[in-house]
Amino acid sequence: MAQQYNIFGVRHLSPGAAYHLVKYLNEKNPKVILIEGPKDAKDILYNLANKGVRPPVALLAYTTELPIETVLYPFAEYSPEYQAICWGIKKKREVRFIDLPSDIMLKLKQKDNNTDQDKASAFYAFHNGLYDRLAYAYEEEDYESYWERNFEHNLNKDSFKEGLGYESTEIRKMVVDLESEAVPYDFSYNLVREAHMRREIKFAIDEGTKPEDIVIIVGAYHLAGINSDLPPMSDDEIKNIPRVNTQITLMPYSYHRLSSRTGYGAGNKAPYYFETMWQAITNDSLDNLPAIYLSQVAQQLRKKGNNASSASVIEAVRLAKALTAMKGGSLPVLKDLHDAAVVCFGGGELSVVAEAINMADIGTAIGSLPEGVSQTPIQEDMNQEMKRLKLTGYKSLITQELSLDLRENLKVKSKEAAFIDLNRSTFLHRLKVLNIDFANKLKVSQDSATWAEKWSLRWTPEIEIAVVEANLKGETLEIAAAYELRERLTDCTEISVAAQIIRQACECNLVRIFENALTALQSLLVDSVSFKEVAYAARELSLLTQYGNIRLFDLKPLVPILQQLFLRGSLLLIDASACDDKAATEISNAINVMEIISQEQYDTVDTETWQKELQILAWRDDLNSKLSGVAFSILLEHNIVTEDDCAKEVSNRLSPGIPADIGAGWFEGLSGRNRYALLSRISMWKELDKYVEALDEDEFYRSVVFLRRAFGEFEPNQKNSVAELLGDLWGTGAEATAEVLHADLTEEETGKLNELNDFDFEF
Repeated sequence: MAQQYNIFGVRHLSPGAAYHLVKYLNEKNPKVILIEGPKDAKDILYNLANKGVRPPVALLAYTTELPIETVLYPFAEYSPEYQAICWGIKKKREVRFIDLPSDIMLKLKQKDNNTDQDKASAFYAFHNGLYDRLAYAYEEEDYESYWERNFEHNLNKDSFKEGLGYESTEIRKMVVDLESEAVPYDFSYNLVREAHMRREIKFAIDEGTKPEDIVIIVGAYHLAGINSDLPPMSDDEIKNIPRVNTQITLMPYSYHRLSSRTGYGAGNKAPYYFETMWQAITNDSLDNLPAIYLSQVAQQLRKKGNNASSASVIEAVRLAKALTAMKGGSLPVLKDLHDAAVVCFGGGELSVVAEAINMADIGTAIGSLPEGVSQTPIQEDMNQEMKRLKLTGYKSLITQELSLDLRENLKVKSKEAAFIDLNRSTFLHRLKVLNIDFANKLKVSQDSATWAEKWSLRWTPEIEIAVVEANLKGETLEIAAAYELRERLTDCTEISVAAQIIRQACECNLVRIFENALTALQSLLVDSVSFKEVAYAARELSLLTQYGNIRLFDLKPLVPILQQLFLRGSLLLIDASACDDKAATEISNAINVMEIISQEQYDTVDTETWQKELQILAWRDDLNSKLSGVAFSILLEHNIVTEDDCAKEVSNRLSPGIPADIGAGWFEGLSGRNRYALLSRISMWKELDKYVEALDEDEFYRSVVFLRRAFGEFEPNQKNSVAELLGDLWGTGAEATAEVLHADLTEEETGKLNELNDFDFEF
C-alpha cells in the first residue's frame, strides 16, 4: 500500500516546501488530500481557506475543564499545509486532517505534564540536538543554515523531495542508534500518532478512493513511520485511549510569537524573512532575495536616523555572496546576510544593526480573521466589543496609549457616543479581571484622577489564548468577569480583598457582584483586627467614593462603611504598632494610606480620632520606634507639634541612654515622609549632630547602619541641603562641606562602609 498512494514530507513553515508541494499537487491532481493535523478540526480546516483569513493564524485546541491544556498549530502564508488546504478547497477536493483528535492529544499532554513538567522540553532539546549533529556533519554552524542552504534554495522538485525523505530516514536511524544513550523522552507518542495517521489513510482507501488519487502531507520525520509495514491503529486500540473534553478554534497569530515558538523545528526564528523568501520564490526572483533583505535592513536603519546608503547595500550583498561561496552555497543564507549587515552597516558592531535585523527577520505582522470564523462565543463577544468601542485599531504589537474621559460627552447626539469612553473603561477593566493582558492602566495627573484614565494597549497572540480560556467562565466578557469575581469572593477571607472586589465590580459595572461583595465586607468587618487590612480596605472604598456617580453607579452605601473602616483602623493603630522592625514597614505603609484617606475624605471620616491616635503613637516610647517617628512626622506636617516639641523629642529619642538602633530607627521613620519640612528645622539637625558626636565607636556603628538606610532614601538635592546645613553647624562652610561629602570614597572608606553590611548586632 505504501508504494501506491502519494506522500509528501514537509518542514512546517517552510516556503521551499510550500513551493514544491503546490507543484506536486498540480502534478498529481488528487481527489483527496490528507494532512497532519487534529482529525476533529475539519470545520476549522475549511475556515482556513476563507478569503477573509489573513495569516499568520493558528488553530488552537484546548481542554474545557481544569487544568487547562492547549496545543497550537500555527500557519503562515508560506506554510506547506496552509497552501495545500487553500489549493484543495479552491479546487473543491476533499481535505482532511489525519493526526490524533484533540481530545486524545490533549489528554496525553495533560497526563505527561502531571508526571514530569520538564519531559517535553527535554525531548525537544534532544530532538534539536539530532538535527544539529546533521548540520555539523555538513560543516554548518547550525541546522537552520544547513536547512536553508540545502532545501530552501533548492528549486529542483526531485532533489528536494528525495533529499528530505532521505534526511528524515537518517534522523530516525540516529534515534534508534542512540537508544542506549538514555533518550530523555518516550518516543512511543510519535508511534501512536503515526498508527492513527495510517488508520485514516486506510479509511480513505476503504471509502473507495484509489490510492493514486490520494496525496498525504506530513512532517518529513513521519515519512518512514507512515511508509512502514506496521499496522494501522485498530478500533479496539483507539477506544482504549483516554480522552478529555476539548474544543477547537481559530485565532490570529503573530510573527513575533512564531519566531519564539519552541519545538523540534515546527517554528522558525525569522518569519518575516521567510515571507520575503516565499514572495521571491513565487515571483521567480529568488536570486534577488539577498538584495531585498539587506535593503529592508538599510531602510530600518535609515528610519532611526542611521547611515545606510545604497552603496553599503551593494557592498553587503557582495560580502554575503562571498561568504556563502566559501561554504559552497548558491545563495547567502540568513546567517551570511546577518554577518554582511554587521560588517557593512554596523562597522563590525552587532548592537548598531540589531534592531534593524530584528525587524527584517521578524516584523510586526499580526493575522486577522473575518467575522463568524471564530468558534467560541466569548471570542465573538470580544470581537464585537472591540468593534463597537472602536478599539480594533489597537490590535497591534506596537504599544499605544489611550486616554479616556469618563464624563458624559454632551456634544454628541447618541447615547452610545456620549458614553463611549466610560464603556471602553468598563471593557478594559473586565479584561483585567480576566487576566487578559491587552491593556495596562497608567497613572494620570492628580487634578483629573476622578474622571480620567490612561491605558497602555498592546495586542499579542497570548491574548487570544486568554480569551479562549475565559470561555470556561462564561459566554460573554461580562458573564465571565462576574464569574471570576464571584469565585474570588467565595474564597475571600480578608477585608481588603473584599473591598478590592467591590471596586472591581464597580469598574466592571457588575451590580450583583458589587452588592454581594458589600455584604461580605460588612460580615468580615465585624471580626477584623488587622490594622493593615482595614486600612487598605478603607483606601479601596475611598478611591471609589471620589468618583461620585461618574460611573453611573450608586456608591452611597459605601460611605457609612468607609466611615466604619476608618474609625476601626484608627482604633487599631496603637496595638498594631507594638511590633518588630520587619512588620513595621507594612504598618508604616498602612499608616500612610490612612493619612491619605484622612486628607481626601476630611469631611467624611473621623479625622479627629485618627490624629489623637497618632499623637499617642508619636509620644510613646514603648512601641516600635520607627512607627513613632512616622507618626511624629505626620504631626509636624499638620503643625500639631511645635518647633520646641520637635527639638525636645529629637533630644529624647537620640540620646546616649537610648540604644543606637532604636534611636536611629525613630529618625528613619521621621525622615521617611516630608523631608523638606525637616530641612527647615535647624534645631532638629543640631540635636542629631550632638547625638552622633556623643556616640562611642560601637554605638556609632550600630547607629550608622540605620542612619545610612534613612539617608539613602533622600534625593540628591536633599542630600546637598543636608550637607549645607551640617557645614553651617560645624563652621566648615556649606560649599566646602558639600564638596567633601560628595567626593569619591577612598579604598579605606569603601572598605569601612562595606563592613556595615556584615555588622553583628549581637556584638
